[in-house]
Amino acid sequence: MRVAVVAGPDPGHAFPAIALCLRLAAAGDHPTLLTGTEWLDTARATGIEAVELLGLDVTDDDDDTDAGAKIHQRAARMAVLNVPVLRELAPDLIVSDVITVCGGMAAELIGTPWVELNPQPLYRPSRGLPPLGSGLAPGTGIRGRVRDSILRALTARSWKEGERQRSAARVQIGLPAREPGPVRRLIATLPALEVPRPDWPAEAVVVGPLHFEPTDAVLPVPPGDGPVIVVAPSTAAIGARGVTELVLEHLVPGRTLPDGSRVVISRLGGRELEVPPWASVGLGRQDELLTHADLVICGGGHGMLTKTLLAGVPMVVIPGGGDQWELANRVVRQGSARLVRPLAAEVLVAEVGEVLSSPGYREAARRAGETIADVADPVRVCHESVAG
Repeated sequence: MRVAVVAGPDPGHAFPAIALCLRLAAAGDHPTLLTGTEWLDTARATGIEAVELLGLDVTDDDDDTDAGAKIHQRAARMAVLNVPVLRELAPDLIVSDVITVCGGMAAELIGTPWVELNPQPLYRPSRGLPPLGSGLAPGTGIRGRVRDSILRALTARSWKEGERQRSAARVQIGLPAREPGPVRRLIATLPALEVPRPDWPAEAVVVGPLHFEPTDAVLPVPPGDGPVIVVAPSTAAIGARGVTELVLEHLVPGRTLPDGSRVVISRLGGRELEVPPWASVGLGRQDELLTHADLVICGGGHGMLTKTLLAGVPMVVIPGGGDQWELANRVVRQGSARLVRPLAAEVLVAEVGEVLSSPGYREAARRAGETIADVADPVRVCHESVAG
């Protein structure tokens, strides 16, 4: 089966798309990745065919101050630009990342079935949940349900405006105003990070996290006999800043950490740092690094959260905005993490100490990781979506 996988260049979306391509290729399919130029060589190095996703550059007509316009108007333009590329690829199926809306639009334009890839929990509104992004647990009792109802009403206007903007963008490129939606939605998360809802879409299938390591390098763990603390600063624009510098200054073995502790900071890039002998900083395989970890400090991005839970390691999460806040609160409620916001040295030190001294957090992380046993195979779901 020929599959075109469409995703933007943000690592939180490009990396799961590469991971899906690798799963498809291992099953004997022929995937082609369409993404930003910065990841084409990375994908090709794994043996995956990869071509540029056209139209990612901002034009004078784009209004990035309006999130709806940014998503929908740009998506319509990109769909038209990429139709010739997709026609030449002649895929049997198109997989479109949830925020790279152009993939689904292009699939409709060329009459190809398509599947939506959600590299996180399902974030569509629900009549049984508070608004996604609030970080709130579903309300209980009369007061809780009334609270959620009020909050949903307050956010419904924005959702409806987004639907209006998408309909207008679709009409501009010759599609019907009403979107039929994908054949399936791949929800690439752990069941432990989902919240039960009364209106789960029939087409949505939890398939487990899709992880990709952009390097084969292994970060060294400094010598010592104390806990290993892995730090993974957020790669997202919404992430908290200054985490690396604060950790190196305030989490010090023998002062605020147990004697013999080690700190390993895993990051895609950044300015040069003065690194003490008990720490290491660089780009390395996070899956390998997590086999040594006693604690992870991270920003709440879905990829790092799920890698860490699969390794059974507890966390201190320093979330930024958007879904990082939502996800951070979910792992706190699940029992595997503590949350720090706003970022302050004394609070971070206290929460790190709490997690290191309490085995219940590690046990909760282990339980969350074990829910991987309950997911479906994304390749099988893709095949079924074509077979009908």
